[in-house]
Amino acid sequence: MTPDAGHAASADLLAIARRIALAVAETALEERRRGIAVEATKSTPTDVVTAVDRDTEARIRSMILDARPDDGIFGEEDDTHVGTSGLNWVVDPIDGTVNLLYDIPAWSVSIAVVDGPPDPEHWNAVAGVVVNPVSGEVFAASAGGGAHLGDRELRVNTGVALPQALVGTGFGYAVDRRRSQAEALLHVLPRVRDIRRIGSAALDLGAVAAGRLDAFYEQGLNPWDHAAGALIVREAGGRVGGPDGGRENERLLLAAAPSVFDQLAALLHDAGVPAD
Repeated sequence: MTPDAGHAASADLLAIARRIALAVAETALEERRRGIAVEATKSTPTDVVTAVDRDTEARIRSMILDARPDDGIFGEEDDTHVGTSGLNWVVDPIDGTVNLLYDIPAWSVSIAVVDGPPDPEHWNAVAGVVVNPVSGEVFAASAGGGAHLGDRELRVNTGVALPQALVGTGFGYAVDRRRSQAEALLHVLPRVRDIRRIGSAALDLGAVAAGRLDAFYEQGLNPWDHAAGALIVREAGGRVGGPDGGRENERLLLAAAPSVFDQLAALLHDAGVPAD
């Protein structure tokens, strides 16, 4: 496949992902306005699932299979659907469920298409979209096609030094992980402009791409939390990585403007992130 053909295929996949994400975002917002409650918990009693999470993923899966029956699907709330095409859809139906539960307007629908297995260390992301149903903002990117917020092309901030960097982060639900993350934050906070904790990694990554944050890091993320957002950052000119200069994984995701990436990576290393 020529580069132009590859770009066209990525754009076609992005169009499908965007259509699906916008449709389910509208329905999820309607459900939220009617009122929701915790339906179950996952890793800890504070890691919650609502009916909106499950209903939204079921709708996404149905729409993907209608449009692309040979593709695989890897999501948060249901078993992996194994496809035959080599493409996998990586789905987070609601990223920021606690925000959704408390009616904080920072939750999102995240859908990515990747070439390869549902493993961020071995896939190549080809399309990704993150929708904030409350604000109506749509962050989107396709491989080689750039990143956009609506019609606006996105570029990460340039020329930022670490002491002036606004850095986003997040915290896990397990007590031991929260404690180690808090200890690392004590090392990071005095050495940057400030810290933000939004509660949706997908929106944090969109914020890096849009220049609303200079960097974002978090430990313990699942592939569906960042599959779309990481591509959006990369297509906006940012850098994304993980431990020891490798690809992002469960141990660490770091996304940043190029001018601050290495400095923040070194600072996190000094802080013991990621913990071995």
